[in-house]
Amino acid sequence: MITFNELKKINVNEHTEKKGNLTYLSWAWAVDQLLTNDPNATWEYSEPKQFGDSLMVFCTVKAFGKSMTSQLPVLDYKNKAIPNPDAMAVNTAMQRCLAKAIALHGIGLYIYAGEDLPQSEPATQDDIEEVIKKINKAESVDELMAIYREAGNFDKASLAKIKGYLSDRKSQLEE
Repeated sequence: MITFNELKKINVNEHTEKKGNLTYLSWAWAVDQLLTNDPNATWEYSEPKQFGDSLMVFCTVKAFGKSMTSQLPVLDYKNKAIPNPDAMAVNTAMQRCLAKAIALHGIGLYIYAGEDLPQSEPATQDDIEEVIKKINKAESVDELMAIYREAGNFDKASLAKIKGYLSDRKSQLEE
């Protein structure tokens, strides 16, 4: 069975969107990854709880042999509770809560820690040199972007080392 440590290393950045200063993981993609890795996974929503004129939604995901429950207030795009939310706002919060509960199993968890990339082991010098060779051989910007996506699971320090090479090669190709 796949482990939490393996799931938390999945780079989900291509499946997120930014709204204001918040990053959201596509709930549909998160469900796809969950069921790909545990076809027996299930989830259920509890009754929302009212706090004054706002609501909190709850979702429990059962996967990988355990249940994890997440909660989420019904929020607007400024991360503020919506007073007297309508059905659409509650539905949106429920789907975001589902993605958050899936993240408790590892998939995309780093987003909720405010990180840009999952934590990973540092790339070796050989790994970095191999990527730099590919960058130098690239013949198009599209090829460069594919190389960068391949390196997406590298740790931040290693990615920082190759970004300079990537930027220089991109400038050369655009000339």
